[in-house]
Amino acid sequence: MDDRRHVILITDGDDYARRTVELVAREVGGRCISLSHGNPTTLDGPLIVKLIKKAAHDPVFVMFDDSGLAGEGAGERALKYVACHKDIDVLGIIAVAAKTRQAEWSRVDVCIDRDGELTPYGVDKFGLPEMEKGRIYGDTVYCLDEIDVPIIVGIGDIGKMAKKDHYDVGSPITKKAVELILERSGFHGR
Repeated sequence: MDDRRHVILITDGDDYARRTVELVAREVGGRCISLSHGNPTTLDGPLIVKLIKKAAHDPVFVMFDDSGLAGEGAGERALKYVACHKDIDVLGIIAVAAKTRQAEWSRVDVCIDRDGELTPYGVDKFGLPEMEKGRIYGDTVYCLDEIDVPIIVGIGDIGKMAKKDHYDVGSPITKKAVELILERSGFHGR
């Protein structure tokens, strides 16, 4: 029997992200670690794992943010710690595009544009398709290539994208990314 906690990691942690992730977590029957929000991330990996273990049930949603800082920031260090922890099963990662001062990028398996269409091309923070396939630019994505996870879904700036992902309209882009991760991971069949 697998006693690990099943989590979805999100590479954004501002207030829009928090409200969006809380909404989507409720809608899919998951739990959001709201304390993990912050721009930048202020909690360290060990504390986040403790909070995950205290969550009432899975899937557990956790946010990480580097606030546009170059190189490996606190958000990436915490994300790597959580993703590699023996008691955590990462179902997938939502990689959020951002306009960064330093062009950090990561590979993604698929992206969802602001119209809710799956695309092999990366998307920018507005959810518009980019020219490169399988790559997204953001501020907390640099370490994703070092982590072995089943799927990485790229989207534009969570809760925004010209208001097409706003929580007032149900955050449909983020919700679609979550549903894709849950489907591909087979979570509901466990």
